[in-house]
Amino acid sequence: MGFRLTADDTDQDPGAATRAAVEAYLAALNAHDADAVAARVAEDFVNDHTSSLGRSRRGRAEYRAALTGFLEDFADLRYVPERVLVDGDSAAVPYVMTFRMRSAGDRPVRIRGVFLFTVAGGLITRRTDYWDSGEVHRQLA
Repeated sequence: MGFRLTADDTDQDPGAATRAAVEAYLAALNAHDADAVAARVAEDFVNDHTSSLGRSRRGRAEYRAALTGFLEDFADLRYVPERVLVDGDSAAVPYVMTFRMRSAGDRPVRIRGVFLFTVAGGLITRRTDYWDSGEVHRQLA
């Protein structure tokens, strides 16, 4: 994620706009900026969690309302993408996520997962997150 796309780049390659939207979203998460994260998603955003520890949300307002608590509990949250795979308006991002869980005594956690994104109009419309909640439990035990 060390490069930036210009408007000319995204006009010529639809996948470039998807990549730019995903990279901006991840940068906002890594900056722990709830308003910037929410600004990167569509009004009718769907945040789909597959993990039993995650909670799915619908709509930018509901998502934004949850971000503050999430970012507070997941101290020093960092997503490090292993790759960003783009196909038109879709992207897959395998990642390593690290954080300290404040509600569990500031215990450190490191897990691998995968985001699937759908993008329209430069905004994330859907994010599906796959990660192993059992691994989180093992590390916090």
